[in-house]
Amino acid sequence: MTPAEAFAAVALVAVACDGVLDREEARALRGQLEPRTPFRDQSESVMGELFDGLLRTLRTKGADPLLAEALGHLTPDQQETALAMAAQLVHADRVVEPAERELLEHMANQLSVPAERSQQILDVIAVLNRDSLAP
Repeated sequence: MTPAEAFAAVALVAVACDGVLDREEARALRGQLEPRTPFRDQSESVMGELFDGLLRTLRTKGADPLLAEALGHLTPDQQETALAMAAQLVHADRVVEPAERELLEHMANQLSVPAERSQQILDVIAVLNRDSLAP
């Protein structure tokens, strides 16, 4: 697995962890990956093939093994970004389900970065996504 495939795998696990992939989450997934290298230079068919393969792996092996394999192919800096992206994707539909919260905690515990740093990332993404102007 390449680092790009690993990064996409983390994104897929994040949006699939609650068992629902709605339109808003799919749009957020694309929005998170498309501006990044190398995804911005890939065609729709290449991206489709990438996600077809990752979906097959997700269905056959499950989310935890796919996540563990993916994180093993990322540097600590890439892991930090992947955690932030996963947290952003979990917040995409404005509802963080218990399964999604558990995934983020599980992922944070698997990273090669200090626990305080992982928690800081999750806290910042939560603050960024809260609806602080709601009555």
